[in-house]
Amino acid sequence: QVHLVESGGGLVQPGGSLRLSCAASGLAFSTHHMAWFRQSPGKEREFVGASAWSSKMIAYADSVKGRFTISRDNAVNMISLQMNRLKPEDTGVYYCAAGSTFTATSAYDYWGQGTQVTVSS
Repeated sequence: QVHLVESGGGLVQPGGSLRLSCAASGLAFSTHHMAWFRQSPGKEREFVGASAWSSKMIAYADSVKGRFTISRDNAVNMISLQMNRLKPEDTGVYYCAAGSTFTATSAYDYWGQGTQVTVSS
C-alpha cells in the first residue's frame, strides 16, 4: 500500500520560511514523478511544483517561482519543498503526489493527506 506523509507545515509570518517534507513508502519512489499541490479555502487545488523522477526536470507555478525550491532524495524516498519569502496567499493545505506522468495537472496516482501552511501576522 502506498503512503505519502507530509510534514513541516505550520504558522509563519509573511516573509518567513518553511520547509515541507513528504515521506513515501510502498512504491518505487525513484521511478515516480513527484509533485506538490495546495488548496486554499474556497479555491480549487492548484499546482505548486513538480520534480521528475531523475530531478532533471523541475517545474514551478509562476506564483511560487523564485521563492520555492523542490528537492528529492531517492535514496531515502523523500521530497521536500523549501518555501521562502512566504505571502499570505501561500496559505493552504499542501499535498504531495506521486505519479507516472510529469504534469502540472492533478493526474497523479497517489496523494498524501496534506499539511496546513498558514502565513499570517
